[in-house]
This record gives sequence, structure tokens and C-alpha cells, in this order.
Amino acid sequence: MSYDSEYQASIETPDVFWKEKADQLDWFKKPNTILAKDENGLDRWFVDGVMNTCHMALDYHVEQGRGNQIAIHYDSPVTDTKESISYKDLRDQVALFAGVLRKQGVKKGDRVLIYMPMIPQASIAMLACARLGAVHSVVFGGFAPHELAIRIEDATPDVIVSASCGIEVSRVIDYKTLLDKAVELSSHKIKHAIIWQRPESVANLVEGRDIDWRLALETAQEADCIPVLSTDPLYILYTSGTTGRPKGVVRDNGSHAVAMKYSMKAIYDMDPGDVFWAASDVGWVVGHSYIVYAPLIQGLTSVLYEGKPIGTPDAGAFWRVCEEYGVKALFTAPTAFRAIKKADPDSLCLKPYKLSNLKAIFMAGERLDPATYHWVKDLLNVPVIDHWWQTETGWAICGNLMGVELKEAKAGSATQPVPGFNVKILDDEGNEVGANVQGNVALKLPLPPSCLATIWGNHDRFVDGYLKTFDGYYTSGDGGYIDEDGYVFIMGRTDDIINVAGHRLSTGEMEEVIASHPDVAECAVIGIKCDIKGQKPLGLVLLKDGVQKNENQLEAELVSNVRSEIGAVASFKEAKVVQRLPKTRSGKILRKLIRQIADGEEFSIPSTIDDPASLTEIESVLCAR
Repeated sequence: MSYDSEYQASIETPDVFWKEKADQLDWFKKPNTILAKDENGLDRWFVDGVMNTCHMALDYHVEQGRGNQIAIHYDSPVTDTKESISYKDLRDQVALFAGVLRKQGVKKGDRVLIYMPMIPQASIAMLACARLGAVHSVVFGGFAPHELAIRIEDATPDVIVSASCGIEVSRVIDYKTLLDKAVELSSHKIKHAIIWQRPESVANLVEGRDIDWRLALETAQEADCIPVLSTDPLYILYTSGTTGRPKGVVRDNGSHAVAMKYSMKAIYDMDPGDVFWAASDVGWVVGHSYIVYAPLIQGLTSVLYEGKPIGTPDAGAFWRVCEEYGVKALFTAPTAFRAIKKADPDSLCLKPYKLSNLKAIFMAGERLDPATYHWVKDLLNVPVIDHWWQTETGWAICGNLMGVELKEAKAGSATQPVPGFNVKILDDEGNEVGANVQGNVALKLPLPPSCLATIWGNHDRFVDGYLKTFDGYYTSGDGGYIDEDGYVFIMGRTDDIINVAGHRLSTGEMEEVIASHPDVAECAVIGIKCDIKGQKPLGLVLLKDGVQKNENQLEAELVSNVRSEIGAVASFKEAKVVQRLPKTRSGKILRKLIRQIADGEEFSIPSTIDDPASLTEIESVLCAR
């Protein structure tokens, strides 16, 4: 089938299209109602279907006689550890750990927070929650106690699953201490924490609350898959919000499973038994979708990598993994390849490896700049596919479909909309614009399967943030344009979310931390271009009257505060003192204008600016960096 016919079928008869895709999965009760409105008047998929995601990902394959196939290759250069786990062994380990959770009172609908490094136990914990019909919320291990505490308060889990430590190249990070501090900060108090002890740092356990994972397995009994409705939540995943308060994206079980299976073939051209590597982290949506769920639902072998593109041990790390496991498709952020190029500009580290199994490179999480696109394509001589998606959608909105029809690529474009996504470019009044005209990227309703159904505990925030701006559309928060060939170009965020090495971070949240410093009167944080990470945050700070402060000392204090409150993942390393910030007459800081100046872009001075002379100082400060 051609792309055009596949895409048109998904838009013109979505119920028929997605029923065909749903029929490929092993439901306990197949859905008869494919698309319907819920009590909030929103579109929901497969509403009367009964299933279990863990069953589709593990038990089904074992029942089909494929239990001896490798499900996960775990590769950890930071601990010099490798492990290959079959589908049968993974099913058994998940069933037993589900029994551990059940023994602690976890049942269908309960929330379990997971705070883990990139080890197999993170995947096991996720799948065990799905097996019980519980709702997991994975928090990236790089987040500081304050951020973890916010998520504990919002998700209100009774049980947290964690590890004693994580490892960042050669540095051991004491997860348990961070977890204990977060529990102390949170107004919601958990009942139990289940801890996987790692030899690099063995944690002290709190008597009566903390449970040793391995000891708990000794008395546990395997748990069966609990039937759930398609519309029951599988997980909550927190993403940055423009208010600084994270948003808990809720993913349905059924629609998620259907989209994951469809995407693995349609987008990535992966068949059962193929090896797929998403070089991400389970704390991010890419890790949820393409390290754990989609590869296993499709019957693939997934690579779980605890390392970096460089430094573990060198810039040949990715090539070594690809050769060793016979990786057919590699999915990562452009940041990884920019780091490899910087560390090994002549690609000497590639020469020892044969990548004959590698058929395609997929990139997402941030804009793939043309220079990186051409460097990777020329280096590897395979299709390099830029695809655009969001935590909120759970899979690609636009991409070049390897499994349907591979289009000619255009550097800087995510190619065309994926079937199911009706992408439009709207002006600020909600009118559709013509080819090559920049505007707001919006998705016409209904959204396809796997897209968020609500924000956990705050449905009004979901409606206000995504559905109110343009009637009948989901607002993506990104700006861009569609060219005369229907290719979509995403140019960046239209709000205060920046993208640092593929991680969406709120500048508003950083501003809250900086503004809490006793010497700071006002501040602004912008995202500026970075050759390696795509963007990096820069703070501009006004001091309180009368404050005399060494700027280097202040910068060090602010960097430390952001690291403590948000985490090293924020990559906040630069703060500059200014005498005033350019604002509109209504008092709004002109952050976009500041960013354009910092990035050396052309800009026009808006008529609403209160003090045009303030730009002169900003230019001076930014040029002196």
C-alpha cells in the first residue's frame, strides 16, 4: 500500500482503519466500539475492549512458542555488565515481581512510582505494574528530590520502586538518599519503597518501610495478568509545563498497544525477531514506547543500554553495540551524534566495526539540524529519518515511513504526517495558512490512538492547555510550516519549553528557582543554540537594589540551586547580571527577542516595547559572553 492510500484511509475512515490494526493484537475481548465519546465529550478508542498490555508484550509470545527468543539485551559499559533475557525468563521475572507488588497491596488502578537507572529491573517494574492493572509513573533518575517530591504528591503512590544508585559514566549517584529526601519533602507519604541493591552503592533501608527487592522475591508468588478496559490508564508520565508545574500525561492501555504495534512496522519496518535499539532512558517517553512496550508487543529484541554515546569508553560505543547485537534500527536524539562527531571528527572509532545489519537511523526529541543529518547519512550510508513527536502523543506525529513507503528526505523536515495525524498550520486566529507560511502546528481532532486522554488529576488543565486555543484542534505548542510537497518543518516551541539534548525543560521552572535567591529581584531564562545539545539555558538576572555581589559567585550559587532543585539534567551553567530586561508596556519580558539576539538571528523591535534602549544593554551582555 502506498503512503497516500494508507494516510487517506486513516483520515477518512479512522474507525475502519484502526479496527484493522487492533485486530492484530491478542485481546481478552476484542472491541466492537472503535471510536466513541467519553463523559467529557472527548474521543476514546476501543472503549469496550478488554486486554492486558503485559500479556500482549510477554505472555502472548511465550504462548506462541517464541519464549526462547531474546527479549532484552542489557548492556552496561559503566558496570561492565551484559545480560540477555529471553521472553520466557522476562515473563517469569515480571510475574514474580508483580507478586511482590501485590503482596504490598498494589491492585488495579493503584499508582506505583518508579525511580530507576537503566537496568532490566526498571522494565520489569513497569511491566509488573501493567500485569496487575496498576498505573506506573516513571521518574527520570536524574531529577532532584524536589522534582521527585512534586511527582509523588501528584500521583499519590503507596509504593515506590527504586535502586540504591545510578551510575553516570564513572560517577555513582546515590538514588536512595535522593529518594529519602523526596519522601521527606512530599506531603503524600508512601507506605513502602522496594529497593534493588546495586554493589556500587548499597543503601541503608528504613525499617518498616523499605523492602529489599531480592529478599522479597524469595517469598513471592507469581501473579497473573489482570484484565483491564482499553480505556483504563497504563501509565502517567510527567512532562514540563509552562507554569513550572509538571503535567501528568495519562496513557490508555488499549489505544497505546495498538499504536505501538502499528508504528513498529509502519514507521520503523521492524518484524518479529529483529533487533531494535532506542538509545534513550526509560524515564522519558521514548524509553516507555520504544525500549519497553512497542518492541515487546511486536516481538522484537530490544537493547537496554546503560551508557553514553561517548566516554563509555569512547566515541565508538554506539558502533560497538550495533555490531555486537545486530541492531537493525537505531533511534536516538541528534545530540548523541553531535557528541560523537565532536569527539571523533574523522570517525576513526567507526572503522573496527561492521554495521551490515543496520538499515536505518531514526532521530527525534529535538530538531535534527541539516548539518547533523548530512554527517550521519554520509557516514553510515543508510536512511536517516527525522520524525517529530511529543510526550503527549506517545509516538511519531510526522515521519518517513520505512514500512509503508520511503519518501525522498528533505534535511530539516520530519517528512509527512503519520497515518492518523491530521496536521494543519494555523495562524493566531485559527485560520489554516498556505504552503511555506509559518504558523502554529495543530492536529485536527480526533487524535489517533495512544495520544493523551487527560492530565492526571487536572482535566481542566488538559482542555485549557491543548484543546481551547483552536476549536476542533489539539495545539502542539510547536511552530512550523508545511511546504508545497506536504513536508512538515518543525521550527521550535511557541511557549517557554526548551529542548536540551532531547529533554523538554521548562524555563519557567528554572526562573522560579533563580528568583528564590535572596539577591535576585527579577530574572529570565531563555534557551539558546548549542552545537552539541541543540539548546542550553541562559539566565539573565537583575539584582535587588543595594546588592553588591561578585558575579562569578552569584552564578555559581544559582547553578547550584538549579542543580539541587531540578537536577543536572537541566544543564543550567550560565547566568549573567543585567541592569534591565526588555519588556512590553504591559510588563511582559520579550524572551523571544532576547533569544534571537543571543542566537545572532535577525529580529525586529516590536512597537509594544517599553524601553528600546534596554536592548542595547542586552546585546552588549550577550556579545561579551
